[in-house]
Amino acid sequence: MSSSGWLRCTGWRRSLWAALVVLSGALALNSCGGTAKTDLPALPRVSDPQPGVIPKLTPYKVQVGDVLDVRLLLNPELDEEEVVRPDGMISTTVAEDVPAYGKTPTQISAELREKYSSTLKNPEITVVVHTFAPNRIYVGGEVVNPGEFVTVGPNLTISQAVARAGGLKLSGDRAEIFVIRRGPNDTPEAFSVAYKDVISANDPAADARLANYDMVYVPRTGVAEVYTWFNQFVQQFIPLNWGFSYNINPVATTGH
Repeated sequence: MSSSGWLRCTGWRRSLWAALVVLSGALALNSCGGTAKTDLPALPRVSDPQPGVIPKLTPYKVQVGDVLDVRLLLNPELDEEEVVRPDGMISTTVAEDVPAYGKTPTQISAELREKYSSTLKNPEITVVVHTFAPNRIYVGGEVVNPGEFVTVGPNLTISQAVARAGGLKLSGDRAEIFVIRRGPNDTPEAFSVAYKDVISANDPAADARLANYDMVYVPRTGVAEVYTWFNQFVQQFIPLNWGFSYNINPVATTGH
């Protein structure tokens, strides 16, 4: 085959390869990509600087790492500052191993009054949360910056956690994101996430707020899994060259 014929053949193969890549990409987008809603209300041009207000918040429940002030109105010499231990307990000079995790300050005060009543007459005890332990969320898998994210205040939502991690990589599967949460007796539970519905505005309510210590995991797409397998077990052992090269030999001339 002549050099020009070989080049035409190679060029045809490269064009066919490019067309197949574009076609497969279009099919993948059509089957996996989310379609954003187009009938959304316009964003107000003058926005309220404050987020939506919740009419009635649920009572705060003490977390591990919180610092509590135990105050006695009539016996200030017994005032103490206690840190909620990893086992969820606090211990004061008078009462040992008082459950605090998952309880409101009012509930802890009532239990301390009961325990202090054996030593003091009508103890007046108030528990105040002096310092709140930060919330910790973990994001892993196919995100730009996986890791632990610490916040103070309300826990992050799904979309906020993914944004804090730098967003999804091209290899991240938006339809298969899940959350691992520690349930009763510290048993791990897995929950699916409708992330595609959130980012397409089809179901904003699916942007659920995470719980403390939740693990958000973004798996690879099927295409990314195939590529990883191909790269690990094929390409590294049998390098493939998709390019081409050719040489042009100069023609020597003699005389005029």
